[in-house]
Amino acid sequence: MSRSVPGPRIAPLAAYRFAVDPYGFFAACKRRYGDPFAFHLGGQRLVVTGEPELARVIFTMDPDATRSFGTNHLGALLGDNSLIVVSGARHRRDRKLLTPPFHGARMRSYGAIIREAARRHAAAWRIGEPFIMQRTTQAISLEVIVRAVFGVTDPEECAQVGASLVAVIDALHPILLFSRRAQRDLGPLTPWRRFAAARARAEALTLRQIALRRAEPADDILSLMLAVRDDEGHALGDDELVDELLTLLFAGHETTAIALAWAFSWLLRAPAVFARLRAELVALGPDPDFEAVAALPYLDAVCHEVLRLWPILPMAPRTLVKPLQLGPYELEPGTGIAVGTALLHQNPDLYPDPHTFRPERFLGRKVSPFEFTPFGGGHRRCIGAAFALYEMKQALAVLVPEHDLRLVGTTPPRPVRRNLSLGPEDGVRVVRAG
Repeated sequence: MSRSVPGPRIAPLAAYRFAVDPYGFFAACKRRYGDPFAFHLGGQRLVVTGEPELARVIFTMDPDATRSFGTNHLGALLGDNSLIVVSGARHRRDRKLLTPPFHGARMRSYGAIIREAARRHAAAWRIGEPFIMQRTTQAISLEVIVRAVFGVTDPEECAQVGASLVAVIDALHPILLFSRRAQRDLGPLTPWRRFAAARARAEALTLRQIALRRAEPADDILSLMLAVRDDEGHALGDDELVDELLTLLFAGHETTAIALAWAFSWLLRAPAVFARLRAELVALGPDPDFEAVAALPYLDAVCHEVLRLWPILPMAPRTLVKPLQLGPYELEPGTGIAVGTALLHQNPDLYPDPHTFRPERFLGRKVSPFEFTPFGGGHRRCIGAAFALYEMKQALAVLVPEHDLRLVGTTPPRPVRRNLSLGPEDGVRVVRAG
């Protein structure tokens, strides 16, 4: 057995530093201990790497050689049936069933919903009145989920479903992610009581939507989920559907909204980049074809660079079921392993001048899945990755050409933890100039 992977020894302090500032914590660990390094998180030792060759080792492993990381913590929050929580044959089965709605022509059919939502919520901007960009992008993303995933079209019902879903996200205190002990009902003012109550309300509402779609299928993702069958002809049960739909909320609402907010934070600090992107979009005309927008090279580069600079999720972890040789270290089953996205994306050998917003670095370059991992990788790569990029592009295609915006203040916001994700601490304060 080779020597153990080095890392900070005071487990509670390391976990706290990771929870508060994973980007800074990872960078400090790499400087001090090298790559890979290890620390304890949620009672489990976690080995982290930001090297592309080691990322390749992790992401190309036999799927049966790993299982999900933090199952006990996440299962209580997302549900035991969540695709993020399940492993092995169950994970392969569920992933196969859930992937089709987020790809191909089916995904592209939601372009109109995305653009309508972007225009509707941007209409609230008033010239000269500062606003929080992330609030707008969250409203856009939420409407897309309510309409495209749940198939809700009635405005009053949209508002009711949206409010219920947002309440679950708002109730997810970060301590619930990192402490199993915090996931106990110790009184009316505790984070767990608030979260459990919000989730129960969202579950009831989701079950109602499931019943409605069973009775009257529509052109939405929930209807597709109800229609899929596994190799033995079995459909997803109501409990499975509830957990997967709420997982889609956690994984797909704030993440896309935060990415869009970061996009404006970077774009409005780089006038030349903004002007080039606007010119590319304007050249397509006032109501461009959805596929033409999705294929724009500079828009694609901008989205990639936004996701590179401050990845919404700082790492892609899993747990070993079998031994693994990772560089010079032999890791035992039960060890957590993670590709540190925040490290990989700041690697100067891969991305020269890594802290500079420069979309051109992605033009004419096919990036390796072991160098750019905003959606994780391997058999656990986010099934909604293509949908998230598509939503970013269609929303930017509306917001960038149609509005003149400027930032309020000059200090770039730093990323802060919200719950599962991290976002700009001020939400990106913007004012409409014209």
